[in-house]
Amino acid sequence: MGKGFLDKVEDNAAVQTWSETTQQEKGDTQFWNPAYSCFTFGGVDLVPTVEEYTALLHCSKIQVDKAYSRAANVPTFLKKLMNIIGMSEQWVAARIKQKGDSKCIPWKNLKDLILAHPDMRKKVDVFALGIYGLVVFPKALGHVDDAVTDLFDRLDKGVTSVPAILVETFKSLNECRRAGEGRFIGCT
Repeated sequence: MGKGFLDKVEDNAAVQTWSETTQQEKGDTQFWNPAYSCFTFGGVDLVPTVEEYTALLHCSKIQVDKAYSRAANVPTFLKKLMNIIGMSEQWVAARIKQKGDSKCIPWKNLKDLILAHPDMRKKVDVFALGIYGLVVFPKALGHVDDAVTDLFDRLDKGVTSVPAILVETFKSLNECRRAGEGRFIGCT
């Protein structure tokens, strides 16, 4: 009698699906760390928090409710770049390039500016702009694109981009997972 029941259960698709789901959930929960509210594998947690991104961006005086706010008068890429790097309109305009569908400034120009700029604060800003544009949000090889200047412009106004960065990070990672290959390309 027992043997007949097991044969019926093993062939039942709903019971088999339930069994597989239960086993998968057991496997997933072993990595869940309730103290950190994220999945932890050894010493690595997979979920950077808003607080961690806020610390990385050094934006302590942020307005959390303005993560996606739109400014009424958005300055052009040229104006934002002039403000960040502290150079004249002619200097900046001569170095802006078109790469695909976005405007960029070559890293070489920014590197030269870092070495020659008289204002230490501007040197640091230009260096940070380069890191964000080349490492964190790379789009055009060897160039810093206009989206990165938007980030800097918003940080200067006390608006946090941390939630937007988290969303873009997870979107890109999810796309890599779906494709089964590729590389993380950051915010685009």
